[in-house]
Amino acid sequence: MQHLAENFKQKRLALNLTQEGLASKSGVSLGSLKRFENSSQISLESLLKLSVVLGCLDDFMNITKTKENSFSSLDELLQTKEKPLKKRGKLK
Repeated sequence: MQHLAENFKQKRLALNLTQEGLASKSGVSLGSLKRFENSSQISLESLLKLSVVLGCLDDFMNITKTKENSFSSLDELLQTKEKPLKKRGKLK
């Protein structure tokens, strides 16, 4: 998680924003931003708000995308035995 916080800090600095400036633009409190950059602790909501301002929200949108298979031939497609996507979980 420290790596993520460092990447966000570098994005902030690349945009020439101070912590105060990013906090103001994102609606995240200055204390939350400082805590994130120093100890990597932040709420998901605040993290997404920072992502919007820093231009990296799309990175989060890609986290849950399912991979699309690409096949070079019909034979390769027919040889795969992938399970269909689940529509419902079994565990309670």
